Amino acid sequence: MPRGHRLVPPDTPERPARPGTFRRIVGTFRPYKKQVGLVAGLILVTSALGLINPLLIKVVFENVILAEGSVDERIRLLVVVSLVMIATPIVAGGLGLWQTYTNNVVGQHVMQDLRNSLYSHLQNMPLRFFTSTRTGEIQSRLSNDVGGVQSVLTDTASSLLSNITTVISTVVTMLILSWPLTVLSLAILPVFLVLSRKVGRVRRDLSGRTQESLADLTSIMQETLSVSGILLSKAFGRQSYEIDRFRSENRRLAELEIRRTMVGRGFFALVQIFFSVTPAFVYLLGGWLLLRGMIDQSPAALVGTIVAFTTLQSRLFFPMGQLLNVNIEVQSGLALFDRIFEYLDLERGIVDKDGAIELSGDEVTGEVRFDDIWFRYERSGKSQAEDDRMWTLQGVDLTVKPGQLLALVGPSGAGKTTMTYLIPRLYDVDRGSVKVDGIDVRDIRLESLGEIVGMVTQETYLFNASIRRNLAYGNPDATDEQLEAAARAAYIYDRIAELPDGFDSVVGERGYKMSGGEKQRLAIARVILKDPRVLILDEATSALDTLSERLVQQALAPLMTTRTTIAIAHRLSTILAADQILYLDRGRILERGTHAELLAKDGAYAALYREQYSDGKIETRCEDGLILASGEVVSEETV
Repeated sequence: MPRGHRLVPPDTPERPARPGTFRRIVGTFRPYKKQVGLVAGLILVTSALGLINPLLIKVVFENVILAEGSVDERIRLLVVVSLVMIATPIVAGGLGLWQTYTNNVVGQHVMQDLRNSLYSHLQNMPLRFFTSTRTGEIQSRLSNDVGGVQSVLTDTASSLLSNITTVISTVVTMLILSWPLTVLSLAILPVFLVLSRKVGRVRRDLSGRTQESLADLTSIMQETLSVSGILLSKAFGRQSYEIDRFRSENRRLAELEIRRTMVGRGFFALVQIFFSVTPAFVYLLGGWLLLRGMIDQSPAALVGTIVAFTTLQSRLFFPMGQLLNVNIEVQSGLALFDRIFEYLDLERGIVDKDGAIELSGDEVTGEVRFDDIWFRYERSGKSQAEDDRMWTLQGVDLTVKPGQLLALVGPSGAGKTTMTYLIPRLYDVDRGSVKVDGIDVRDIRLESLGEIVGMVTQETYLFNASIRRNLAYGNPDATDEQLEAAARAAYIYDRIAELPDGFDSVVGERGYKMSGGEKQRLAIARVILKDPRVLILDEATSALDTLSERLVQQALAPLMTTRTTIAIAHRLSTILAADQILYLDRGRILERGTHAELLAKDGAYAALYREQYSDGKIETRCEDGLILASGEVVSEETV
């Protein structure tokens, strides 16, 4: 995939099925070929059993009811035939039940495989994909689209084979009984086949549009019924607007569903009428041939033939109707499979290269090196001169030694967060390289890299689960003692102890039962449990008051002394503790140095410092006392 390509799913459901879609659908059944073979065998046997009773009806009329001869022999034959006619549907029903069970097992496992594949693929998609795709759209593919193919997998496939087998065997038997009557019965079917294809294309288009509308509706619900969405709509008084938007899309979905359901109903009504009146034509033709002396069968044999033939017709018409309908259902199902395969075919972009290195935390010292980094999120499509101004990072060079704290400062949009995203390979650089311990991160296995790097972001995300589960996300094998120690280190243990269920208390959707500061301290406890070699703090204490911030920084201090720490900071207390400060603007490093060195330069950093910090008594601790906003070190007694 070219750099800068916008990674979004295609949204053109009206186009024809993509080449190879049917082959890929068949491929989803390959792991279950034995079960599929069993289903096919049961279908063949069941279809064969279905031919027995119509033929036995001919025997009853021809050799029992209308025959001449010994009454006792005819009664014995009648009893035998009747017993066979009773046993046949019982055996066929049992085999059909077995077939249905096996078929559903296969279908559900295929759906399970599709969900697993799609979810795994999405988990490995780059962050770029999720920033350009609606969450509701993704959820719709996983739930609505995969759920929509259930009938295709569990019903349509077996129905197709069953009906084809039934139709072929029935037609062959009908031809053996009477080819003129067979020709009469099937003469108009080619017209219906052509019409069914046209109806199927229309149904396919409507099915695709219906799924798109369902995805839009899911997206609206996901966005507006989350805690954040409800808070936003209430804060701005936009409930009526959101209700109208939902009703509008819901009305569109309902209209599409009605159209999809009704398309072809007239066609199927015509098919049903034809199938219903055909026996009358069979009686008419058979009687006319008999009365005209144009048939060499005896009346008894002809009656038996006609009765058996019309019985076979009734057996034929249902699967024929099903086959015409299957064509339409398959067309609709292809639209859903195409949408699933579109996601599965999206390039991951960021993957492990062949021979990628596996690193363990014990082997890594944590040195981070940015070597002439150039990066942008996507190309603008403008002229080269204009496009060059779209770089998010331009020629960034820096080295952070193990145990050092690097502070990134600068205006919003300068590229600070982007720099931190490049270390765990949330994005890949366009030029240059990011190295950990001298190894390009692109040469390290992603899972291994994820264990080395720990992040605490400004927007803390917590699962709607217990505190224990949220903390254990950093270390699933953590003991209760380790959980408690991490909570104490992040100064959140006392708050947890106050809760009725302690560590088993549920934090709510996105952690909304906790305050902003409490969520950040939980996030810090989570990263303490992870114990990474490279620690990234993106405004990790922004939601804390000054006292809590100071306490948490004291907790982080021992953590930072043994690992590389990169902090995006706006608070002076974080900046003053840094071994190196970078001032970024428009993706470039304008200034670098310690706090004192940058103040002495009297440049951009000094201007930012005077603007943001010079008025307040923001302080942090050091060995000799407290550092005031002015940079002056004073004793605690002085303050």
